[in-house]
Amino acid sequence: MAEQGGWWGKVVHRLTADDDELEAEDLQRAARAEGAVPIGGCQDHEAACVAGTVRSVTVRTRSGAPSLEVEVYDGSGCVTLVFLGRRQIPGLDAGRSLKATGRISRDDRRTTIFNPRYELLPVASH
Repeated sequence: MAEQGGWWGKVVHRLTADDDELEAEDLQRAARAEGAVPIGGCQDHEAACVAGTVRSVTVRTRSGAPSLEVEVYDGSGCVTLVFLGRRQIPGLDAGRSLKATGRISRDDRRTTIFNPRYELLPVASH
């Protein structure tokens, strides 16, 4: 994220950066404003508060029981929130912003929080 270079540097960056980079920076700023830590910097087994936008919601079966898997992106990385025994959670849909707290589980493939506490964030009005 380009935070240096003064006012002019910020203007030039906003004009020359691609849309994905600008969106990632906006998401990281919004997550910090919620008091969250960057997902990309979370360590295995640490308790963390993360915030971001829901990219996907999927129902999977784990040991014969349903689990709701919610992928959240904050501009620095993704975390999968796994709600064991759930098929759906009202209001938790792709595109929605949320804040979640729980213990990080990280392996080679992905970062996960099982049964996190979560808060749906207000929908931004444009």
